[in-house]
Amino acid sequence: MKQILLPTDFSDNAYNAIRYAMHFFKHEEVTFYLLNTFTPVSYHAGYLIENPTLYGLEDVAMVNSKRDIKRTEEKIRAEFDNPKHSFVRLSAFNTLIGEIEEVLEKYAIDLIVMGTKGATGAKEIFIGTHTMYTIKKVKCPVIAVPSNFEFEAPKDVLFPTDYNFNVNNAFLPLIKEICDKHICRLNILNAYYGVPLNDDQQKVKDFLDIYFKDNAHVFHIADGMDVLEAVEDFQKKYKINLLVMIHNKHSFFENLLFKPVINQVAYHTNIPFLVIPSEKRMQS
Repeated sequence: MKQILLPTDFSDNAYNAIRYAMHFFKHEEVTFYLLNTFTPVSYHAGYLIENPTLYGLEDVAMVNSKRDIKRTEEKIRAEFDNPKHSFVRLSAFNTLIGEIEEVLEKYAIDLIVMGTKGATGAKEIFIGTHTMYTIKKVKCPVIAVPSNFEFEAPKDVLFPTDYNFNVNNAFLPLIKEICDKHICRLNILNAYYGVPLNDDQQKVKDFLDIYFKDNAHVFHIADGMDVLEAVEDFQKKYKINLLVMIHNKHSFFENLLFKPVINQVAYHTNIPFLVIPSEKRMQS
């Protein structure tokens, strides 16, 4: 049985990501952990010394959080009523990242699904701050779901890669599992700068060819363009339902993910993307 974490701030965007997860794992036995964290701005030691009556703020916030998580679970059950799915409600007075890290360890979470923008997300930013820091800090795969994205089965998956990753990555099986269960075609895209693959890169490519031998998979080369341009160009030509990336600390990923969106790259918000940590990040 899978253990999947669903952080929520009770915004429409957060619920949209939850809805995506219900569809995505419709046919699987899953325990979903609904998590809400809260850190009232006024809850600081210096402020409380001057205002001792505010010591109850945490209690009030906890009551509200538990109430709203219960309502969220009831809403999910009313909409989906899936006997394969069970829910655990979690409320915590903590930072989101701090609590996620604790929950990952305590419940052996396999995957996090969350929206790309929170209730106060800035429209000009590609990805919400909370989601960005979750991907950067947490050693767990994350599926980020864009605002207002309506579920589509991931029939065509785009996997841009420079072939500079460890083939022993513990989360590669997740990509294969998605391809198996959703009968996907995996499009493996490499941006070509006129320099041929070195031996290590070629070995990774050969490994992928064998690893996905039972899945429809196609290797693509984007000639004379950087990765951002390559992904954009590919999405113009093909209908992609899911973008998959390996997060290497010092790779094109950082440039792809953590920059403000301008009109030319606004397409990135159109589809969900799965980010899996690299082996180096898992060991750091």
